[in-house]
Amino acid sequence: MTDAANEPTTQVASAGQPDAVGVQTDERHASLWSDAWRDMRRNPLFWICVGLIAVFLVMAAFPTLFTRADPEYCILTNARQAPSSAHLFGTDIQGCDVYARTIHGARASILVGLLATLATTTLGIIIGTISAYAGGWVDTLLSRIGEIFFAIPILLGGIVILYSLPMPDKQPLLLQVAKVVMAIAVLGWPSLARIMRSSVLQVKPNEYVQAARALGASPLRVITSHILPNALAPIIVVATINLGQYIALEATLSFLGIGLRPPAFSWGQAISQASGLGYIVNTPHMLLFPSLFLSLTVLSFIMLGEVVRDALDPKLR
Repeated sequence: MTDAANEPTTQVASAGQPDAVGVQTDERHASLWSDAWRDMRRNPLFWICVGLIAVFLVMAAFPTLFTRADPEYCILTNARQAPSSAHLFGTDIQGCDVYARTIHGARASILVGLLATLATTTLGIIIGTISAYAGGWVDTLLSRIGEIFFAIPILLGGIVILYSLPMPDKQPLLLQVAKVVMAIAVLGWPSLARIMRSSVLQVKPNEYVQAARALGASPLRVITSHILPNALAPIIVVATINLGQYIALEATLSFLGIGLRPPAFSWGQAISQASGLGYIVNTPHMLLFPSLFLSLTVLSFIMLGEVVRDALDPKLR
């Protein structure tokens, strides 16, 4: 009689274990991000970075809110004018308004950074998770492939890839952006895959993951419900920092003449045009303002990543 009385209780407890495992995982995940959010919102640097990023994102999406001037409207007789009330940032060597070109250049530069970050992060998460969860020869194979791409400098590899692709004149902006993003994504995923693999390997032995597997949860459910929510924090930090670096990388490629080309506008193009012989001394405003906008954008994303890292790192609590 005692065994019969205890049997239903045991069955009820067993049936409730999957929910208990899920609740435990959700609570850990919610606690991590709630604590991080509490730390970040108390940091003035977080709000400064968020404010600057918001301004640049609005500038990229709606440039006409900041200027009514046409960036393609150039008057040669107005070439190389200093900043004035008519032209806030002066004019370039063709008489184009530097302010209008700087504002409109935000769209291409930030678009490359966002899409490249999305592509590299997605590839890194997928490959790193598969490598760590599967283990064995799958882990070895993916790790060796990643090391091959990791050994190639991303700038040098980007130059080679973009040089090998056809670059006809007057290509649409989205097509040019897609080519630059592809070059960055091909070479940028290994570092994120390594971080993701390490993070998954740390989460995988935890009790709630083992309990979910023992209760018959599918690998996809274990990964999406129990592993990824607790392994994404390092990836988010690195992806935020990489976004700023990819914007700077696009500017470097455009500066070298193999990134974005006219009719697209970008800060790298403006810096390249302003770096000609004699222009830096005679017309420093051509170089100053695009460089300032580029530096502020890159610095904002990098500092935001640092703030998020400090908030998510338990060693710094």
